[in-house]
Amino acid sequence: MCATVTDTARDRDRREESTLRERLLANPEPALRWGAVALVLIAVEFGALAGGLLLLLDATVIAVTALIEVVFGAVSQNAGETVYAVQQSASGFLDGLRAAAGNIPTLLSRETIPNQGYQTGPSGPWEGTFLGLQPAVAWAIRLVLVYLYAAVVCYWVYRGWLVFRDHYRQVDWTPRDDVIDRLRDHRWGQFGIVVVLVFVTMAVFSPALGPTTVEQNIQSPYSHEIQYYDAESGSVETIYAGDANFNSKSKGQGDQNVGVMTYDDYGRFHPFGTLTNGRDLFTFAVAGARVSMMVGALSIVLASLLAIIASMTSAYYKGLVDLATVLVADGITSIPGLLLLLMVGMAFQGHWLVNVLNGGFLYALTFGIILFPSLWRSVRGPALQVSEEEWIDAAKSFGQRPRTTMRKHMLPYVVPYLLVYGSMTVGGVIISMAALSFIGSGLGINPPTPAWGRAIDMGRNYVSTQSWHIAFIPGMFIVVLVTGLNALGDGIRDAIDPESEGGGEEEAAAGGAAG
Repeated sequence: MCATVTDTARDRDRREESTLRERLLANPEPALRWGAVALVLIAVEFGALAGGLLLLLDATVIAVTALIEVVFGAVSQNAGETVYAVQQSASGFLDGLRAAAGNIPTLLSRETIPNQGYQTGPSGPWEGTFLGLQPAVAWAIRLVLVYLYAAVVCYWVYRGWLVFRDHYRQVDWTPRDDVIDRLRDHRWGQFGIVVVLVFVTMAVFSPALGPTTVEQNIQSPYSHEIQYYDAESGSVETIYAGDANFNSKSKGQGDQNVGVMTYDDYGRFHPFGTLTNGRDLFTFAVAGARVSMMVGALSIVLASLLAIIASMTSAYYKGLVDLATVLVADGITSIPGLLLLLMVGMAFQGHWLVNVLNGGFLYALTFGIILFPSLWRSVRGPALQVSEEEWIDAAKSFGQRPRTTMRKHMLPYVVPYLLVYGSMTVGGVIISMAALSFIGSGLGINPPTPAWGRAIDMGRNYVSTQSWHIAFIPGMFIVVLVTGLNALGDGIRDAIDPESEGGGEEEAAAGGAAG
């Protein structure tokens, strides 16, 4: 028994003294098994995943060049135009790569499991659909497989963390282990995780989830044709998707309604019905999820970076630096958020930034600035608290550079609080974006790009009619997503600090900071 304990301690000491590469070479089997399955999961959806990564890379390039253009454009108009030309060239190159990635066959694409087709007779078989099934069945199969794939990927990512923890981590235990264990037993937090993953999957795989595509049904309906069986002529006819949309409107009057889980007169299945212009609401809603999630993520990332830099710098240096940060934050807070959003929307009309991410990037920058003061105040207290600890004074006395001290000794203490408040605040961004699109008049996401608020605006006059689905379903999307984000924030808070379980007025107030 003593020999076993000694061997275990010796193995632990050897692991702590070795590098990650040495630990992998000493015991490669667990990593190889996990990596083999991960490669298979990537391969079956490589085209879709590559397209998503290229989209994020394009957004990053746009963000960097936008900041450069603002700086150099203020100095020289020619310099600003040059930066814009470089950004256009880079975005064009990435668009080409994304188009090439979209042509790579994937297991769960609409080309592999098609759901659009036509009947060869009044009750004849379907042509062009997966295995000749009805469009509704083929679409449901693809939907289920997409979410099953997403669930397997999430589980395997978690499994990878377990493999790393058990075989390759330098230490046997870290505080994160207790946080994850408590989160696994937190039912409300788990509900939030499930909701967020459902909407993230919706955003990532929106091209495959819809019964049709955004380009065919929403953006360029008169550039695409569909085939359908015409009962009057008894033959298969061809019609533009735009004309089919015109005859499939939902306006709550008589036969002007294509409701939930129904077909229109052209054999097209609509899980959520159609909009007032005849466009498919499900395709509109899942594409709107991508826009909302992207704007929310960019906003929180920018606000969090500003909050981290400001909180750690002001807590480390204190004095005039802290005072200057307080004045800047108070100055931003003094401007009403809605007024600033309206001003930005009006002032940048016609600017090239309005076309970046269909207007979402400009609002993401604005939200990042608006949210910065509230997130900074949320983490300023913890940053000041950790700056007074003895190990910070020890690092200073040993001559450690301030940047290194902030990164190694202060940042790990601040980030958990930022996760809590950030997850609660992003819901306010989603609500605000929906409100801007609802108001319209050149605000919010540029039409015809799908936006939840625009769908609610289109259906608000039909809530009490048989076309209730137009406003109700996008509204429920917003409610469920914001509730899930707040639940996730509650779960993270309780997992980090068990004594805070049940919440408090401060956390509740933070949840509506962006609203």
